[in-house]
Amino acid sequence: MGPDDRLPPGQYVPRGWPVLHYGPVPKFRPDTWDLRVYGATESGREYAWTWPQVQAMPRAKVSADFHCVTKFTVPDVGWEGVLTAMLVELAPPADDATHVMVWADYGYSANLRMIDFLDDRALLATHQGGEPLTPDHGAPLRMVVPHLYAWKSVKWVRAIEYLTVDRRGFWEERGYHNIADPWHEQRYSYQEDEPPA
Repeated sequence: MGPDDRLPPGQYVPRGWPVLHYGPVPKFRPDTWDLRVYGATESGREYAWTWPQVQAMPRAKVSADFHCVTKFTVPDVGWEGVLTAMLVELAPPADDATHVMVWADYGYSANLRMIDFLDDRALLATHQGGEPLTPDHGAPLRMVVPHLYAWKSVKWVRAIEYLTVDRRGFWEERGYHNIADPWHEQRYSYQEDEPPA
């Protein structure tokens, strides 16, 4: 398979890695930072971990292409962090939880189906390319969902909310596709009524 065969439709490989985000880069304060899981949890309670506790969680490495809705794809990005499946073991969702909302600093959010959140390559990344994430790329913690467009890979993650009913996140409320599969070019909400190609 040639390099072009692994690119989703309409994508190209850039010379570098463009940095795109909405709003300012948050200031990381490790002494007060925490990660919360709440909403439709199995126990009905909220979970929270400090930054040292997140750093102590079992870690995994994932290598995957990174697809931005603005049409660039960065091949073979190496990520390291906590698999979402591990987080769900620590904070189990209720049986009727179908989606998650991933929350970041400044109220930014993205919704995911639970099956996408629990994909075997989805993780909460702390490192990229063998180095700690930089602030521009989402440090200290970034959601990574390699099989979806990158706006679902939320930077500066602070909370995971389990949902029993889907709810649109920041870009989804502003006209982006609810699912975001790059292989079907699910870029915009007007495409949601179209059957996948």
